[in-house]
Amino acid sequence: MKKTAFDPISVKPPKPIKRLGLHEYVHEGPLEGRLKQIESFEQRSRRYLGCKADLVEFIQRIVREQCPNMRTFADVFAGTGVVGAALNKSNTEVITNDFLQSNYVCLSTFLGVSHDIRKQINEKVSHLNNLADGHQNYVSQHFGGRYFSEANARKIGTVREEIDRIAVDSDEHNMLLCSLIYAVDRVANTVGHYDAFRRRMDSFKPLYLRTPIVEFNVNQGNRVFCEDANSLVRRIECDVLYLDPPYNSRQYSDSYHLLENLTVWNKPPVKGVAQKMDRSHLKSRYCVNGAAGALEDLVTHAHCRHILLSYNNTGSSMDGRSNARITDEEILEILATRGEVRLFVRSHRGYTTGKNISEENAERIFHCRVRKVH
Repeated sequence: MKKTAFDPISVKPPKPIKRLGLHEYVHEGPLEGRLKQIESFEQRSRRYLGCKADLVEFIQRIVREQCPNMRTFADVFAGTGVVGAALNKSNTEVITNDFLQSNYVCLSTFLGVSHDIRKQINEKVSHLNNLADGHQNYVSQHFGGRYFSEANARKIGTVREEIDRIAVDSDEHNMLLCSLIYAVDRVANTVGHYDAFRRRMDSFKPLYLRTPIVEFNVNQGNRVFCEDANSLVRRIECDVLYLDPPYNSRQYSDSYHLLENLTVWNKPPVKGVAQKMDRSHLKSRYCVNGAAGALEDLVTHAHCRHILLSYNNTGSSMDGRSNARITDEEILEILATRGEVRLFVRSHRGYTTGKNISEENAERIFHCRVRKVH
């Protein structure tokens, strides 16, 4: 039977993703002995709400089967950027974007740096690790004894100041900041984000920076942005546009305010138990009433051949903040204005045909084959 525009199609379950942990990265040459103990970290090793690390093979399969001859892939709500990284090949231009600067420096590190600077980064990471804890500073004053131990808070503030002093260009600055962000996550007295901290300090392992594993040779031609996704899509063109906007009212700027503060480093006043700075300029339209209108605006002005939209069905919750801001009906109606729409579904029990799209917590990818190309 011929499929209609909204008929879901099935996807075979991909092979399980092999989880890779931290491992030692040893450079050859004169630095080998001195830097032998510096470990490295992968892009996907960061704890981040809504990270799609477990879905990359699912998304890759859809792209391979439904978006042939792709040459340009854009991820405009990138977060950690693992989706763009999975599709980052020498013959593919990856455009990646996130409105948080703490995410932007990491995206720039893994997807933007195209010349090999491992030697100088390892030298400077070694230098940063050997710094003394230092004196009281902005980080220790506001976050010590809360999000970090007192010693780690002093060290974080000291390292942050030193990065500004020793980085010679934006690539070095981004890579060193990225190393600090990943290191901070490993010693934070939290459950994986910074909306709150544990009342009892239980994280005392010392801060230790590692070096990022970057595939410099495939980053040629990639572009990294830090701006509002709805504004960006008006200026870029791509074969595949991947959208992974926030699903509910929980703002990412609330969950990652501390990392954003540490990255921007304007040392603003903070307040409240959680010690948050003013974040009014970082609020997403996708977390409030009118989220459907924001999606409609983005889809209307997108210049692409395919649109892939990740949007979880969060179901109904006693906590209204967790409920999805855009309904399936609204999504289908918006995407249908640009072309044929199909739905790929992966539930926690495995992959389904998508016939029951109301299943709670299902991972879904809406695919629109754009008919009306601007």
